[in-house]
Amino acid sequence: MYRYADVIIDISLDKLDRPFSYHIPDELVGKLEAGMRVLVPFGQGNITKKAYIVALTETTKWDPAKVKDIIGISKDAVSMEEKQVELAAFIRRNFGGTMNQALKVVLPAKAKVKKLLLREVERLMNRDELISLKGEAERKHQSAKAKLLDALLEQETIPYEWITGKLGVSAATIGSLEKAGALRINSVTEFRNPVHFAEGLEDDRKHLSDAQKFIVDEVTKDLEDNTPGKYLIHGITGSGKTEVYMALIEEVVKRGQQAIFLIPEIALTYQTLMRFFKRFGNRVSVMNSTLSPGEKYDQCMRAKNGEIDIVIGPRSALFVPFPNLGMIVMDEEHETSYKSESSPKYHARIVAEHLADISGAAFVLGSATPSLESYYNAKTGKYRLFELKERLTGGYLPNVTTVDLREELNSGNKSIFSRKLKALLEDRIAKGEQSMLFLNRRGYSGFISCRSCGEVMKCPHCDVSLSEHYGGKMMCHYCGYETKKPSLCPKCGSKYIAGFKAGTEQIEESLLKMFPGVKVLRMDADTTKTKDSYEKILSAFANEEAQILVGTQMIVKGHDFPKVTLVGVIAADMSLGNSDYRSAERTFCLLTQAVGRAGRGTVPGEAVIQTYQPDHYAVAFSEKQDYEGFFEEELAYRKMLGYPPAAHMLAIMVFGPGSDDTKAVANSIANRAKTFIENEVEGGFATAPVLGPTPAVIGKIKDLYRFVVYIKAESYDILVKAKDSLEEYLNDNPPKREFVQFDFDPINMM
Repeated sequence: MYRYADVIIDISLDKLDRPFSYHIPDELVGKLEAGMRVLVPFGQGNITKKAYIVALTETTKWDPAKVKDIIGISKDAVSMEEKQVELAAFIRRNFGGTMNQALKVVLPAKAKVKKLLLREVERLMNRDELISLKGEAERKHQSAKAKLLDALLEQETIPYEWITGKLGVSAATIGSLEKAGALRINSVTEFRNPVHFAEGLEDDRKHLSDAQKFIVDEVTKDLEDNTPGKYLIHGITGSGKTEVYMALIEEVVKRGQQAIFLIPEIALTYQTLMRFFKRFGNRVSVMNSTLSPGEKYDQCMRAKNGEIDIVIGPRSALFVPFPNLGMIVMDEEHETSYKSESSPKYHARIVAEHLADISGAAFVLGSATPSLESYYNAKTGKYRLFELKERLTGGYLPNVTTVDLREELNSGNKSIFSRKLKALLEDRIAKGEQSMLFLNRRGYSGFISCRSCGEVMKCPHCDVSLSEHYGGKMMCHYCGYETKKPSLCPKCGSKYIAGFKAGTEQIEESLLKMFPGVKVLRMDADTTKTKDSYEKILSAFANEEAQILVGTQMIVKGHDFPKVTLVGVIAADMSLGNSDYRSAERTFCLLTQAVGRAGRGTVPGEAVIQTYQPDHYAVAFSEKQDYEGFFEEELAYRKMLGYPPAAHMLAIMVFGPGSDDTKAVANSIANRAKTFIENEVEGGFATAPVLGPTPAVIGKIKDLYRFVVYIKAESYDILVKAKDSLEEYLNDNPPKREFVQFDFDPINMM
């Protein structure tokens, strides 16, 4: 019998990031499980704190007389499955942060929510009795009572809210009929369902090609042999990867198991969910940050109770507590949004793979432009590689033209649209076809500067330039700081203040001037702030309510619009200027995915890539849609410089309010790291160099200075041990005002 519980206190402090032992009182014996949240007395003042149970034990290593009793079970808490606790421990060890932070990551629903109670009125009397009662009500001119009795003659049960709302019958009238024995009021518990599609939608499944069927057959064979594996599907844009995913998930559901379908962006939810709903009906649900607390809680309960088979969503969908998980599918697996930006900075791909391992589930990744890590894993045998090289429609990849913007400027064209792109836009408008214009930037413009002295308007709180928005506003996209655009330069007094106008709003404005009467939709971070904004914009474009869609990265991520025959990339090389070792990979993926949106129907597509660097290999390979060529060249650079996937990196970011103090803490961390590498790693700095500290790419955000230390090593495990050593050092030598964050194989240079 378990008499003790190891708990993690619900406080995200490094010095408290360890299990504390508590005694289980008699009234709670047999009622507690790992993953439950309980109330415990903590500290010298015995302050009541919430805590998560991570283990139950029969004994304790501490003096039993000094071990405090658990107070009780936290009533508003969502209990975690034992598997989720194990997953949290994996995240904590492999990505840093505190155990408390990791436990909160694996809880998609943070607290219990009141059940949704629906009341209905049930008829009790027979028809003759009701007719008699109705006649009496009419004689007494009780019109409301007569109206309700008339409704009960038509229907045996009626929603209570419909009676009080549509019929306008008061609660007192309903109560009087209840006392008379004519009806009964029932309360029915109902789960909140964020999926709202009409039942009976036609399943528009497509006939699988030989290549698609081969993948399904091979994976199904592994499932039948009870040897689920790890697979990477590299399929060109429009090759029908989603049809393969659905066929595989159908096989899993037939076996009485459940599946998680991961997508990189909430913007992809509507279109993906519609396709799955047509196939699987209301056995499909979603999990993402736009859901209310009640909706999140109810989806977890529906999953536990076996009421749904499939959950679709971004990272958080990974932690829906399915009792019998059979498959995890990760679509567009190359996307950087699969990496968490807050501590613990876990990568969904690595966590999903571990969850598949401990669940005995298959793990399927797919992309037209796989991440270098995943393709490297496939090439080295960790994943089985499948390829789809033909479009499902039988069409071809779009014809791509690269336009050198330097030549455009030299020929007198100062517009953001090249002559080629403008001509093709005119052609598509005339034909009634649709176009998409992609820009890796949001807002009305980029930075605002003085054309006389070059002074750039910067945020006073962050080391970044301010962006111009409508209404004469300047905004910081890191901290939200806003101010008016100055009429004169604050440095030299010049009146020549202007923004570098290459934003989505400015493109939309230019299109409306260039093509009066043409309907244009814009999709970026500013137009998708509300809960249903993604679906509204995408639905409108899919329904051909607009001829041109302008947007940032979110418009090129997996969307399928058959009427789009033209894609224009306004400034292809914006991301090449980033001080980031992944900039070429990111640029290649964006360009390849963007041009792949064209020609997905029966009409051939075209794409125009506008760039100042047409000879850059990322641009050249994307024009040719040559992933293999790009992979080989990029991997050679990564091997030469010791970057993932050829090696691994640990970035240690130090934040603090004072520049000198923050740098001093970063220096102490670097010195500790060097000592660890020198003493613990064979070959020392030659095999695991320690770099920095150096100011971060953005040296200050929200008044906090940022310094970073990097450690490189071929072995990921060495970096985990280095992180453990540094955490131990920080526990013994806690910084006064600074805090530290760990990031393994960072997506962005910090």
